[in-house]
Amino acid sequence: MSDDPNISPVNPLPPAVVALVLVIMGIEAAFSLGMRGIIGGPEAIGWRLEAFQSYAFSSEIFWWMVETGQWPAEHLIRFLSYTFVHGAFTHALFVCVFVLAMGKMVGEVMGDLVMVIIFMASAVGGAVGYAVLINGEVPLIGGFPAVYGLIGAFTYILWRQLSLVGAQQSRAFSLIAFLMGIQLLFGLLFGGQKDWVADLCGFATGFGLSFFLAPGGWARIRSNIRRD
Repeated sequence: MSDDPNISPVNPLPPAVVALVLVIMGIEAAFSLGMRGIIGGPEAIGWRLEAFQSYAFSSEIFWWMVETGQWPAEHLIRFLSYTFVHGAFTHALFVCVFVLAMGKMVGEVMGDLVMVIIFMASAVGGAVGYAVLINGEVPLIGGFPAVYGLIGAFTYILWRQLSLVGAQQSRAFSLIAFLMGIQLLFGLLFGGQKDWVADLCGFATGFGLSFFLAPGGWARIRSNIRRD
């Protein structure tokens, strides 16, 4: 045990994780306070709905852009902006809990910048997968596709660690299997949207990017290519 009295009992969070959580909860706080008439006046009651209309990801808009070849900035931003717009306070809170947990572990191993890149890229991957695979009719909102990208990166970290000790690498996928199982079960019991497809695509994006962005990842890939 260390004798240093200045050691914090809680490991500090990476700054990027704190920043993401502050942005998500700051936006949610504005929506919640506006809906209660505490800030913004009468028009603030509709802030959340206006945000849905302006910043949610829409499969319909995506396919319109593909078919017309027009990619206006006001619609391109939706690939990321939907991540910061949530349906309710509890929705945003659960996202932040996962960002704090997964972001901390990924950030400590891969660095803040890589963690943010994976978060953002997984949001885009989840949105594109949602549009391409199922052409979801309901607009996509919330940070879970990006969070699942962090889970994908965390799974990669476990997968690598298990390979180094000669353990069964499939154990690294226990968390995503559990979470997907819960989502499918709730969908069967209570109905629901198919946004789990976006979550799974976000996971695949985060896991795949980790092969290139993890420390030493690109070097391993080049070494394997040369060996083949």
